[in-house]
Amino acid sequence: MSPCLEKESLLQALLDGELDAANALAVEGHLRTCQGCAANYRLLQALRARLAEADLSTPAPPGLRARIEASIDAEARRDRAPGPRRGWAGPAFGWSAAGAIAAIAASLLVVQTVPLQSASLEDQLVASHVRSLLANHLIDIETSDRHVVKPWFNGKIDFAPPVVDLKDQGFPLVGGRLDYADHRVVAALVYRRRAHVINLFVLPTHAGPPAWLTHHAPTSYSVVHWTRGGLDFWAVSDVEAGDLETFHKAFAARAPA
Repeated sequence: MSPCLEKESLLQALLDGELDAANALAVEGHLRTCQGCAANYRLLQALRARLAEADLSTPAPPGLRARIEASIDAEARRDRAPGPRRGWAGPAFGWSAAGAIAAIAASLLVVQTVPLQSASLEDQLVASHVRSLLANHLIDIETSDRHVVKPWFNGKIDFAPPVVDLKDQGFPLVGGRLDYADHRVVAALVYRRRAHVINLFVLPTHAGPPAWLTHHAPTSYSVVHWTRGGLDFWAVSDVEAGDLETFHKAFAARAPA
């Protein structure tokens, strides 16, 4: 389900705390009933958190304070110097003061252009994995029967994710849900590895390398990505990287081509 375009500004206002109580309650009620807007709001929250973590400030260059104070002192000395005082109407005084003020303003004004970039798809999916564990939205359809999980996605997304049973491999299926990434609704198949959760996100393929493994040291999450049958598969979990690679091989071996 796509987010409601007319709600975009309200979601931004809710995120920034700019809505009054009545409108905030109305938007929060809408988020409970609209999966597209709820997913978009979670993405905005994740993007805001990433921007808050980034160090985007630019320190003033060394010596800026000294140059500003020197400019002020020089102008003050010129103003106190003996000689005919032209007063406010004198053009020399006016242009001199204006020049000093302009110079100080130019020294103080530091413009930094920071391009606002969307989080990478991999980062979005890691964030979705974490949210699914924190926000009590891990499963929409809770069952270990792949014959129930697979048809549940019919009509909810415009592609058919393969669902395989890997219980005998140590990765029991526990259900599935809808999620949102890369500006679209995606499928999430949920498996377990002992006490750990594996989210397998499925979406139409993007051009890129076939399969690789990355270990996220800062967050201790592992990600395996592979492409098959026109679909991208992203497995995300906090299990050991070797376990997630084993899951990838087991799933790829049983999924239809």
